[in-house]
Amino acid sequence: MPNESSIRILLTGGQGKTSSRIAQLLHSQGYLIRRAGRSVPKPGDQQVGEHAPFDWFDDSNHADLLQDVHAVYLVAPASLHPEEVMIPFIRRALDASVRRFVLLSSASIPEDGPVFGPVHRYLQEHAPEWAVLRPSYFMQNFTDARHGHGHSLRHSGHIYTAAGDGKIGFVDADDIAAVGFHALTDKEPHNREHIITGPESLTYDDVARVIRSVTGLNAKHIHITPEQLTERHRAAGLPESYAEYLAGLDVRIRLEGLEDQVTDTVLRVTGREPRSLEQFISEHKTSFHSI
Repeated sequence: MPNESSIRILLTGGQGKTSSRIAQLLHSQGYLIRRAGRSVPKPGDQQVGEHAPFDWFDDSNHADLLQDVHAVYLVAPASLHPEEVMIPFIRRALDASVRRFVLLSSASIPEDGPVFGPVHRYLQEHAPEWAVLRPSYFMQNFTDARHGHGHSLRHSGHIYTAAGDGKIGFVDADDIAAVGFHALTDKEPHNREHIITGPESLTYDDVARVIRSVTGLNAKHIHITPEQLTERHRAAGLPESYAEYLAGLDVRIRLEGLEDQVTDTVLRVTGREPRSLEQFISEHKTSFHSI
């Protein structure tokens, strides 16, 4: 790739959990950043890079967004078939001589799976340089008041899931972003998937216990049915089919151990250990002060 000061990287989902963190890392190393998304920066927010409006379902400015871009970070829309809009965008980017693509996928979804799977396969087959990030569930879900868990913790002190005693390798979004930064900028393309987890696999009961221990909040994990979880997702604004799909993942976590894994990806790619949930909650105790 060219020198950092002349490399422009397009980040879709530009204000999102991983894109915003990758933007900070890129900015610190002198890269040019184009952050594209439907969310616009709030007045007073500290921003890095240029912001551009972006909608996966409106391609009227996609060609302009891809001008002078060397690499693209791909964050899918909330759809069961994101490939319908993402693959045409990737084709357009390839036609515009973009060589490197990094897709944010999920540890739950392999390349032959649904949702992100078709995009994963397309990149593997067509992109000269590519990587697919497959992180486990974000630790930020417990501290972000806009997420279901963060919202319910603030209002009731409860975490509601249909995952039962299933275990998950919860991971800090900062660690995901660090892997994404390397995938976008390393001289040698990764050309592989990265399953990204924290250092341990935990049940939601374990999570509640860590929150109680670190913050003093009387956090509890409330076991609900998949149907009840679907309704909670729908009430949060997700389309019904997507809400049902997410609830179904909880069932697979409980019955199949879908997310019960720990990998060395963060250490291998970044050279440092991933943050543990206890470290994360300790560093974000102020997020629970309003509860």
